[in-house]
Amino acid sequence: MIEKLGCRSKETSTMSYLVLARKYRPQTFSEVINQDHITQTLTNAISHERVAHAVLFSGPRGTGKTTVARILAKAMNCKEGPTPTPCNTCRSCREITAGSAVDVFEIDGASNNSVDQIRELRENLKYMPAHSPYKIYIIDEVHMLSIAAFNALLKSLEEPPEHILFIFATTESHKIPITILSRCQRHEFRRIDIDSIAKHLSKICAREKVEIDQESLWLMAREAGGSMRDALSLLDQVMACADQAVSYAQVLDVLGVIDRKTIFDISDAVLQGDTVRMLELLDGVYERGHDIRKFYADLLGHFRNMLVVKIGGRTGKLVDLPGHEIERIQMQIKDVSPASLKQIFDFFFQEEANMRSASQPKLAVEMTFIKISQIRPALPIDVLVEKLDALRKEIGKHPPQDPGGNPGAGEFGAEQNSGRRPGAAAGIAEPRDSFEKTGADGDEDLTAAWQHIREVLSNQAPALATNLTNSTLNRVSDHKLELAVNGNGFNISMIRRKKNMNTLKRAVKDFFGEKTNIVIHTQMVQNGKNLEQRNLENRLKQEALSHPLVAEAIEIFNGKVVDVKVS
Repeated sequence: MIEKLGCRSKETSTMSYLVLARKYRPQTFSEVINQDHITQTLTNAISHERVAHAVLFSGPRGTGKTTVARILAKAMNCKEGPTPTPCNTCRSCREITAGSAVDVFEIDGASNNSVDQIRELRENLKYMPAHSPYKIYIIDEVHMLSIAAFNALLKSLEEPPEHILFIFATTESHKIPITILSRCQRHEFRRIDIDSIAKHLSKICAREKVEIDQESLWLMAREAGGSMRDALSLLDQVMACADQAVSYAQVLDVLGVIDRKTIFDISDAVLQGDTVRMLELLDGVYERGHDIRKFYADLLGHFRNMLVVKIGGRTGKLVDLPGHEIERIQMQIKDVSPASLKQIFDFFFQEEANMRSASQPKLAVEMTFIKISQIRPALPIDVLVEKLDALRKEIGKHPPQDPGGNPGAGEFGAEQNSGRRPGAAAGIAEPRDSFEKTGADGDEDLTAAWQHIREVLSNQAPALATNLTNSTLNRVSDHKLELAVNGNGFNISMIRRKKNMNTLKRAVKDFFGEKTNIVIHTQMVQNGKNLEQRNLENRLKQEALSHPLVAEAIEIFNGKVVDVKVS
């Protein structure tokens, strides 16, 4: 019998262990980490007796929503209260801390989400609390309630008895009906920064008399993702692996986390274009059993931090990293341009979707490394602009010759049609007989006149100007203008529409100074000169598209060529 009692006593001792998240749960508003915007508001509301009858706490997991709800319940039902600093010694405070208070009901919204359960809750609202000032209902994960349950709660939530206080907690407030949200006072919890989590873990280690280096604490804080509860769970796991001192290597093994040195080494290999080194380091990550998708996410986040640090400014706020890592990143990117970092980050980010869906993630990462090592470093934008300007000036000095032997215009907007008459270029109407030519000497006059009319139309009627792209002015004489259009039936029908014909006649009249009848020929015979001109334009377009600077500009700005104009 004594042995049995001894065994039972040993079992009780073993199972009575409290995890750190419960053992060090804050008991007052001042102990809550990094939620001052909420605790200060609640403190003032209690002091001025302005506490709302329905309060909603929303935010990421492990940031203190249920903890603050319990502190608020103690503050309202404390023997000294309502007070912003509950005593934690009276009957009500002790029962709430132990989770056994008869006047504070903690309800799990996920398992009590039916309309019948909410109706039962509503029936109990009319009963007075047993020995406390308020009967308080804390509903966790309230977004899990059904629509019918929410509707059953509406009236009671809007006008509850004076002795009732509702406190809701949720991680997904967007799933709560707006009719419920409008009846609650909302408080948004924030993610806790890495520095605050690491400092809190350090204090707990001191209380528990466990030696863990600062780098290990930062590692656990980073893996917690802004959740204090997750960080304390990781610390519990690490403390179980050793009696006193815990090394950084042990933390890596216990948590299965990739060493930050590996991330820095791989990013160095990427910046240097060392493909073999990238693949070797990736193989080491794979052999140690790490999640390749998690590794890729860490690497992507690292290049994001590198880009932000390179940009400069308030990096401490934008990059949630310890000071020694920021200094190491600054040394790593000292000789790397922002354009190159952006180019690498863009590439990794674009490949992320393929990584998530890849059946063989290691192979997908290897292919990504091989592709990125073949990309040439991007030129800084100011250097690229200077080279494009130099290219434009060079082409402007040596414009290509048109088939007729007259200098035309090259790429990038250099002037063409030097034979255009000043009057036609300026839109001044000249004597009509100056255009009454159809031979070789008059072709350039007609071309200059028609080009000017099309330029005017491109501003007044862009759609009409588009349909006239392949048109040619053949003859102007005796109040008659002969126009040849080479296109499909749709182009011809659009030009001949009454509205478009009136617009075209006005433009012709403005140029020639008198009303002119327009005759459209739908067949245009390409003579040798026109064909040669088209060949020249096509060649110039291909040269522009294949130029290295143009390709560099497209790659840097992630653009595409819409059109190449030879004017």
